[in-house]
Amino acid sequence: MFDIQEELKKLPEKPGVYIMKDKNGQIIYIGKAVVLKNRVRQYFQSLANQTQKVRAMVPLIHEFEYIVTDTELEALILECNLIKKHRPKFNIQLKDDKTYPYIKVTMKEDYPRVLVTRRVEKDGAKYFGPYTSEFAVKETMDLIKKLFPARTCKRALTGKPIKERPCLNYYIYQCLGPCQGNVSKKEYRSLMIDICSFLGGKQEDILKRLEHDMKEASDKLEFERAAKIRDKINSLRHIAQKQKIISTAMEDQDIVAFARDEADSCIQVFFIRGGKLIGREHFILEGTSDETDNELMSAFIKQFYSSAAYVPKQIVLQEDIDEASIIERWLSSKSSSKAYIKVPRRGEKLRLVEMVKKNALIELARFRDRINKESILAKEGLERLSKILSLDKPLERIEAYDISNTGSSEIVGSMVVFEKGLPKKNGYRRFKIKSTNIQNDYQSMQEVIYRRFKRAQKEMGVRAGGEEGSTGFGSLPDLILVDGGLGHVNAVSGTLKEFDFDIPVYGMVKNENHRTRGLVSVKKEFELSKDIMLLRFITSIQDEAHRFALEYNKKLRAKRYRGSVLDDIEGVGPKRKKLLIKHFGSVKAIRNARIDELAEVKGISRELAQRIYDFFRQ
Repeated sequence: MFDIQEELKKLPEKPGVYIMKDKNGQIIYIGKAVVLKNRVRQYFQSLANQTQKVRAMVPLIHEFEYIVTDTELEALILECNLIKKHRPKFNIQLKDDKTYPYIKVTMKEDYPRVLVTRRVEKDGAKYFGPYTSEFAVKETMDLIKKLFPARTCKRALTGKPIKERPCLNYYIYQCLGPCQGNVSKKEYRSLMIDICSFLGGKQEDILKRLEHDMKEASDKLEFERAAKIRDKINSLRHIAQKQKIISTAMEDQDIVAFARDEADSCIQVFFIRGGKLIGREHFILEGTSDETDNELMSAFIKQFYSSAAYVPKQIVLQEDIDEASIIERWLSSKSSSKAYIKVPRRGEKLRLVEMVKKNALIELARFRDRINKESILAKEGLERLSKILSLDKPLERIEAYDISNTGSSEIVGSMVVFEKGLPKKNGYRRFKIKSTNIQNDYQSMQEVIYRRFKRAQKEMGVRAGGEEGSTGFGSLPDLILVDGGLGHVNAVSGTLKEFDFDIPVYGMVKNENHRTRGLVSVKKEFELSKDIMLLRFITSIQDEAHRFALEYNKKLRAKRYRGSVLDDIEGVGPKRKKLLIKHFGSVKAIRNARIDELAEVKGISRELAQRIYDFFRQ
């Protein structure tokens, strides 16, 4: 039996991290302390002077544990890692802690390449970004290919011609062909310096040189060459006009500001590189009414930069934060140079902070408007659905199911939960199909339903026995919706008969344009095209079930493609690796394939097929 008062006496006077747990052993809060003994004891003193969050949390604390560290900096790093791993209920949660893409120029190589990466390493390469959308990265990479004929292959080049034929990029003038020995290292490096200048926003230097080259070509009557240079100049000018200089300091900065209302907060970040705004991102933090501005900003900085690939020299904040000096040390340890936290009181930086805050206010208003619209849709959608289906009891909980697959691989199922018409994301579940390895939606759906309600039966039995514990399946739905038609409904209904659960099942039917059009059961079909409100409601449920299944499918695919022995074969990059795995299904099948079978794959030449074959037989 854990005696809180006795354990409080044993707390050490050292820095560290403390972990609060409820009666089920679930972690509900993680914090850092300069002195564990003093900080943890504060929670269990009089609740009268505590914040609302602490007053709500303390009665739920059944036990706590702690980890002693040597320094406060170690405690900060450990706290960030544990919060990210466990996502406790009472910690401020940054839900969108994604990593952003960067463009990497591998300057340490004899013939450098331009790549997209999500990891910034101290490897001598130059990194540009972050880019806040995949589209922005693709657009930039396409422009680089158009303006600068740099190589994209993974070949190990020495400057001497290789035996293989050059790739298509060479023949369409999008690569200088260093694999053919057509360009010296010095000439090629000059090209890469131009690319770095372009990515760093220094188009003016390139424009001056190109204008000189165009005039020279024109004077020599090389009009075709002059026209190509002219097109490059026009493209670069167009890009330069789109990039807005918003800081005369010409430094790398992140500007962070926030807006709040009575319930939620929006934090906005502007990414400034070389004085130019290259992107921005906002984050909605829900249920932060009890947090101070200081706590809000501090929690955001720690969570956001714990997963950030790049830390700029300056992070300019709207609000002072506690432990600014220790956080600066932590940020500097993640950066290639010392990082500084600034809270401006006047001047250009304050103007930037105010601009970012205005954008945060706009995004928060959009979020509130969207929430209000979703609430109206949920309320009216539920009322209309109950009426049209003539259900005996109110629709408190709806579960929707979908299947996603990539041919005969990555077959997965999703279960999404809507309570009172709104998504309940902590109730979502996903299933990796085990009963079949071929595309069979009916069998896959039956497996998902069987596993879901078998677990429900087990949990309800545990409750009846008076035991504690939860598998997350104990709450039964008032309605089951499946992505599909009558065949899917029959498959689910047949499986449900194995359990003593009387739950109505309806299929969400689509038209020939793959858009939701109605609902179908074993008895009746309902056309919804004339009931726009209900159609939108059902479509939102169907889209969410599909999104969740597809997300899991993509995750498994990425995991399968990401790391494999194929990466060690010269000439096999990400695209060819995907083609090989898609064609053969597994690395084992590729290993056992004959040369002629390998050469049948699109993009695999006979010579490369021989190399793959030999690789597995070394």
